[in-house]
Amino acid sequence: MTSTPTAPRLAAATLEPFFAPAGVMVVGASATPGKLGAVMAESLRGHDAPLYLVNNRAAGMHATISDALAAADGEVDLAVMCVPAPATAQALRECAAGGVRAALVCAGGFGEAGPAGEAHERAIVHAVRETGIRLLGPNTSGFFVPGRGLRASFVPGVAAVRPGPVAVVAASGGVNHALAFRLQRAGVGVSLAVGLGASLDVGAEDVLEHLVGDDGTRVVALHLETVKDGPALLRAVERLSAVKPVVALVVGRSDVSEFATSHTGALATSWRTTRALLRQAGAVLVDDEEALVDAVTAFAGRRLTPSPAPGVALITAQAGPGLLVADALQSAGVALPRLSLQTQAAVAEHLPPITFQANPVDTGRPGPGFDRVVAAVAGDPAVDAVAVYGLTEPVVDLPAAVAQSGAADVVPVLVGVDGPQDDLDQARASAAELALPLIAGPTALARGLVALVEDAKTQYARSVGAEPAAEPSRLTGPWDEIRAKELLDQIGLRTPPRRRCTTRAQTHAALEALGGAVAVKLVDAAVLHKTELGGVHLNIRTEAEMDGALDALEAVGAREFLVESMAPSGIDLIVGARRDPVFGPVVLVGIGGTAAEVIADVAIRSVPLGERVAVGMVDDLQGRALLLGHRSGPVVDRTQLANVVIALGSVLRATPSIAEIEVNPLRLTASGLVALDAVVVPRGDVTTE
Repeated sequence: MTSTPTAPRLAAATLEPFFAPAGVMVVGASATPGKLGAVMAESLRGHDAPLYLVNNRAAGMHATISDALAAADGEVDLAVMCVPAPATAQALRECAAGGVRAALVCAGGFGEAGPAGEAHERAIVHAVRETGIRLLGPNTSGFFVPGRGLRASFVPGVAAVRPGPVAVVAASGGVNHALAFRLQRAGVGVSLAVGLGASLDVGAEDVLEHLVGDDGTRVVALHLETVKDGPALLRAVERLSAVKPVVALVVGRSDVSEFATSHTGALATSWRTTRALLRQAGAVLVDDEEALVDAVTAFAGRRLTPSPAPGVALITAQAGPGLLVADALQSAGVALPRLSLQTQAAVAEHLPPITFQANPVDTGRPGPGFDRVVAAVAGDPAVDAVAVYGLTEPVVDLPAAVAQSGAADVVPVLVGVDGPQDDLDQARASAAELALPLIAGPTALARGLVALVEDAKTQYARSVGAEPAAEPSRLTGPWDEIRAKELLDQIGLRTPPRRRCTTRAQTHAALEALGGAVAVKLVDAAVLHKTELGGVHLNIRTEAEMDGALDALEAVGAREFLVESMAPSGIDLIVGARRDPVFGPVVLVGIGGTAAEVIADVAIRSVPLGERVAVGMVDDLQGRALLLGHRSGPVVDRTQLANVVIALGSVLRATPSIAEIEVNPLRLTASGLVALDAVVVPRGDVTTE
C-alpha cells in the first residue's frame, strides 16, 4: 500500500459511462495479435456502440486521442487504456478534455512497482482529481456486461458467459473472471462482473451503490481483499442489501492487527472485523468461492422473508443424501420444524407408509403425485423455504414437478440434483426456463439453504434506531484500573467494592473493611496486562498473606495498590470498544479471561447499534452454550449484556480522548454481570472528533 491520496468520490450514477457507454475508445489499440491493445479491441467489437481505436503507428486507426474524439463528435463515454504507466496520466487528461467520462486502466507498473511506479500512480490520481474523469483500475483485467455484449476484458473466455441475475464485484480481476466462469458452469448467468484492481478511484462501495438501482441484478457476489473506506463500504452494503442480497467473501483470515495494545485490539483483526461488520450491514458471509457460488445460486430465486428463525422443509427422493443435507443444516443452526399433522396427512396420501414424512420428507423413488407432496409441504405454516433433492431419473423431472406444484409462488424453493453431466445440464436448462434455482450436490444444496436463512436472520436483526446519546466521560487520565472502573460505574456496570492504597497500613485497613477474601493488584496506567507481570494476587485473607503479596508487587515496581473484594465464580467474558483504523468505533463481545486471544471466540459490531443487534451478538459465539446455563451455571441476561456493549460504544463515540475501553474479565455470575478488570487506552494523537 502506498500513501497516494484517493481521488474524491463522485455520485454513483457516474458509473453509467462504464457499464452503458454510448461509445468506446481504445487508447493504445494494436493490430498485432496477442497484444493487449489488439485483444481488448477485438473483445469490445461485440458491444452495440461505436468503437474508436487510437494508435499513431497503426494504419486504419486514429493517430491521436483528439483525432478519435473529433471523429466521434462527443459519442465516447469510456476510454480503455492500453498504454504504459508513464503515459497514462496524460492520456487521461486528454480524454477528459474531450468529454470522456470514464476510463479503464488495465496496465500495471504503478504503486506496486517501487518509487517510479508510485510517481506514475500519484500522477493519475491527480489527473482524476483535477478532471473528474472516473477511473477503474489500474492492475485489473477489466469488466463485462453480458446482457449488453460489452466486454472490456482481455480474457477471451468471457464471450461465453451468458446474461443472468448475478453481479460480481471482485477486488481482483482474476477472481472476477474465475467467479464468472464458475457461475457459468453452475448454470447461473451474470449481469455485471467487475475486477476493481488497485481501486485508486472506483472502489467496491461505488459499484455496490450503482447496483442498488440496477434492475438486471438480483444478487451480488462481493470479493474483498482490503478496505480503504470502511464507513463508505458499510453504507453501500446496507443500502444494497436492503433491496437485494449481498454475499461476501473476505480474504485475509491469517492477518494480525497492528492495533493490538490490548486483548480487544488483538482479537479484532481486520479480517474478523470486516466480516462481522459486513454481516451487520446485511451481507451473508461465506468462506470460499464454492460457497459463494452456491449462495448466489440460491438467491437467484426468491429471498426469504426476514425472520429470527426461518423454518426449512426438506423433501428428498433418496434418504442418504437427504440425511447429509439435514445434518449440515442442523449443524449450521437451521431449523427443520416438524410438519403439522394436517400436512403429514396430506403428504401420506401420495407416499408409501414406510417413509419418514414429518420433515425431512422421504418420498422414496418419486413418482406420480410428487408435485402434490411439494405443494402440501410448502403450505405448512411452519415452513418458510423448501428444498427438494433427488438423483436425475426418467421417472420425474424435479424442476418441472416443483413448477407444477406452485410451491415457488408460496415460499422460496431450492432444487438440488445429482447425476451424469448430461442429465445435470438438462436439469439446469429446465430449471432456468422455469426460473427455479438449481444446485448440484447435497452439501452445496445445504450451503445455499444456509445462506438464505442467514440472510433472513440478518435482515430481521438489523436495527431501526441507534443507541441513546451518551455524555462525554467526566473522568480524565491517567487511566489506571481504578479510574477505568469509575468509568464503568458511570454507565451502570457493577464492579467489586475496592480501595486505592499507597501504604501497607491502608491495605490492612482495606482488608478488614471489605471483609472476606480480596484481590490485591498493582496500580499503574502504563501496565495493560498485570497478570503477565505478576501484578495480581488473589484470595488474600490475612494480614500475613497481604504482606507477602505486597512484597511481590513491590518487587515488580508497584508503588500503589488496588484492594478489592473477590467476585463469586462464574463464566468470564470480554467486552470492549475501540476505534478501528478502517471502520471507526466498534464493539466486541467474546469468551474472556487470560486465554481470550487464544480462544478468539468473539462477536464484533460497529456503533452506533440498537438493542436488537447487540442482543444478537451472543448468537455469534461458538461458546454461547456456556452462557445459557451450562451444567446448571448462570444464564446471561442478553438485554443486560447488550446494554453494557451499547454503553461502551456510546461512551467511546462521545469521548474523543479515549481510544479503547476493555473489560476483561466481565464475569457472568448467578447475580448478573460484574467487571473484574478494566483497561482504558488514551487516544494520544487526536483530542477532538
